[in-house]
Amino acid sequence: MPHIPMTMKAVVFEEIGRIAVKDHPVPKVGDDEILVKTVAVSLNPTDWMHVDLTLLVGKPGTVLGCDFSGTVVRVGNNVKSPKVGDHVAGFVHGCQFPDEGAFAEYVKTPAELVWVVPPKTLTHEQAAALGCAFWTAAQVFYHPKHLALVEPPQKAAGDEWIFIYGGSSGVGMSATQLAHLSGYKIVTAASPRNFPLLKSLDADEMFDYRDPEIISKIKAVTGDSIKRALDTIAVKESLRMTAETIWPQGGKVNVILPPDPEATSRNDVEIDYTSVFTTLGRAYDFGTDTHYPASPEDRAPMAEFLKKLPKLVRDGAVKPLPVKLWDGGLDTITEGLQYMRDGKVSGEKIVYKL
Repeated sequence: MPHIPMTMKAVVFEEIGRIAVKDHPVPKVGDDEILVKTVAVSLNPTDWMHVDLTLLVGKPGTVLGCDFSGTVVRVGNNVKSPKVGDHVAGFVHGCQFPDEGAFAEYVKTPAELVWVVPPKTLTHEQAAALGCAFWTAAQVFYHPKHLALVEPPQKAAGDEWIFIYGGSSGVGMSATQLAHLSGYKIVTAASPRNFPLLKSLDADEMFDYRDPEIISKIKAVTGDSIKRALDTIAVKESLRMTAETIWPQGGKVNVILPPDPEATSRNDVEIDYTSVFTTLGRAYDFGTDTHYPASPEDRAPMAEFLKKLPKLVRDGAVKPLPVKLWDGGLDTITEGLQYMRDGKVSGEKIVYKL
């Protein structure tokens, strides 16, 4: 059994706008949990938002970060899989609980909420990038209360189109792959420099999100048939545009941040908001005003989906996302967060090796 210290280095949230690398207790493992020695972590927009924004602000003394890949070093009494020594990857809710958070030398997580990375498939850096964004896409597409697409290995009948605004975001790249695996045709709005990347991820049609004629072009190529769409950027203009792609009979748009109620005047389009943190099945708060109760009905489908992921990766059906490896480990997390704040991330995931 590997030696596990009492304390570890971790990126700790101190107050709004301020984080620091500090000594932090190594989490204790419950009967259904595992402890992972972190090898790589990936950044998401929610990380800097938990540091900066009153709406999402974290709790002082908690560890920042969501996405990780590493090696199992301890398992709880009830855990049959994974085993000590396995390469696993997963997603946790950083800045919320004192015993949870990815930007640390060790991460604790429920055993059923990681997936075992098949040998000789993905590196730790690539596996870490399939976290929050990938889970968000899976929850949006496959949960029955959201867009309710057909879940692989089954495939949709016919040629239904799905629109994805922000195809080259982390969620967008993940959603493009999943929609293709589920048998749908994908049309996406993105920056033209990322069109080759999106084509490699099996997008069918791509349009410049700045094109003033984008709506008419999307309707022309899809036969004005879009019933379901995903807005991965989640600002007022992106939601307005996404709603406009829906066919005249109405439909459903999912957005990954709380939607602006004035974004669209279309009463025939249902605006559906998803918070991926509900998949963790643990009650949490956003800021001081919004409480989310524990959602076992969200956790169970995600746990089942994660069981499919090793085969999808082993078969090459799920491809690794482009990685921008940032040097410096935990000490330079602040640099990567600023890079994201400045809007410089496109078509890649920022990853650190610890």
